[in-house]
Amino acid sequence: MDNNTLPFIKMQGAGNDFILFDNRTLKIEDDELSEIAPVLCDRKFGVGGDGLIALCYDTSKKADLVMVYKNPDGSDAGMCGNGARCFAAYAVTLGSPRSFSFRVHDRIYKAVVDDQNVTVSFPLQTVVVEEKVGSEAVLNVYTNTEHVVCPVQQDQLEDEKQLITDGRYLRYHNHYQPKGTNVNFIAGVNSDELCLQTYERGVENLTLACGTGAIASALAWHYLQQSGEGSFSYNVKVRGGTLNIHFDFDETSGNYHNIKLEGPATFVFEGNYYL
Repeated sequence: MDNNTLPFIKMQGAGNDFILFDNRTLKIEDDELSEIAPVLCDRKFGVGGDGLIALCYDTSKKADLVMVYKNPDGSDAGMCGNGARCFAAYAVTLGSPRSFSFRVHDRIYKAVVDDQNVTVSFPLQTVVVEEKVGSEAVLNVYTNTEHVVCPVQQDQLEDEKQLITDGRYLRYHNHYQPKGTNVNFIAGVNSDELCLQTYERGVENLTLACGTGAIASALAWHYLQQSGEGSFSYNVKVRGGTLNIHFDFDETSGNYHNIKLEGPATFVFEGNYYL
């Protein structure tokens, strides 16, 4: 980095905000990314964000690009859905085609960027598993990162203090150690629409949106309704907007597949951070 200056872009997807930068020439190493993520993501002394995203070449040639994502505490995440959508929109401004592939860890994702929304297709087949954790009945839904879903009443979604307490209880419960889990609280609106609040691991708080959490919640809502086999599109209302989840369900196997996350990705500002 020239004079320890990091040029960056700030973006948000349905209220999930991220710091992104082009790492193809900077070539900041993974351990340094983990060190600077808490500094940059700090909302008082840094730029502020729900995560740090580095855009890199894929030296393995398995995909067009690589997304390296760090939580605000510097830890890795299996995947960040809204971060991926922001990453895709950012990549297009750097010359990427509007349809391209990118790798997160060892999984290959597909992105399509249009004028209104960004859609990311997940390399994922998953199931919904009922679990009892302490006195809590939850649904475990893996969406290339760890999630549990807790159905609540609509008015309970307004009690954010209680959601944080309950979210931390499950996030740190021994049942989910050592990784912990993200915790989603959902209330159905109708057959294909629901409201969501997510307590995010790594952020250690409620966030305005969570893409992988929205996927887990949509699948859980389908499961709870026993909606049967076929192709589905659900609207998930989060504090920062609405995310659209598309998926197929096979009743024989119980598998959810052909999963896509669609929603807005907005540029907020650009700048230079002096490390």
